[in-house]
Amino acid sequence: MAINFEQALGVHPNTLAFRTQRAKVLASNLANVDTPHYKARDISFDEAMKQAATTSRQHHLARRQRPVEHELLYRVPQQPSQDGNSVELGVEQAAFAGNAMAFETSMSFLNMKISGLKQAINGQ
Repeated sequence: MAINFEQALGVHPNTLAFRTQRAKVLASNLANVDTPHYKARDISFDEAMKQAATTSRQHHLARRQRPVEHELLYRVPQQPSQDGNSVELGVEQAAFAGNAMAFETSMSFLNMKISGLKQAINGQ
């Protein structure tokens, strides 16, 4: 009996890819905290998962995998700066930390799924 890994692993690979891409966006925001006129960006998790579900169905039909690029949105600052920079250090640090924790959680779930598959393959 063949194992369909896409079906067995669920949304976890897509979630990890999203979390990785979001970490890059948030790191870019943090790196540009003092850059005049820099606009902070972010990615919507809900929209990314909807896009991943649609893309997953299309990939299943096309039988090829390409990384999904998620739409970057502009973050609206709570306190705009005078130089036009919309990066707020505390907001970005909290978002980065939250994203890192969510990445670790998704990685744990994926590891559990793989362990379960390994046990099923070994007949344990």
